[in-house]
Amino acid sequence: MKFINCGFGNLVAAERIVSAASPDAAPIKRLIQDAKDSGRAVDLCCGKKCRSVLVLDSGHVVLSALTVDSVATRLAGAEPTHGEEEE
Repeated sequence: MKFINCGFGNLVAAERIVSAASPDAAPIKRLIQDAKDSGRAVDLCCGKKCRSVLVLDSGHVVLSALTVDSVATRLAGAEPTHGEEEE
């Protein structure tokens, strides 16, 4: 099982990720609010601004401080560049 680092030492199983999206769109904001209301939201931002939203196959919604591009790069298996960890 492959895990990706979603920032601040938090890991998510790569094969469970269905999609990665920016949190700026209204439908994604509604998805986040619904997940928070039902207890399916996992906030991995550690007090930073949320820059990406990962939807898992279990219905959980993971909020990350990394950009969608950074998450996509990590999913592709490339190593992060220096300084990308704490965006």
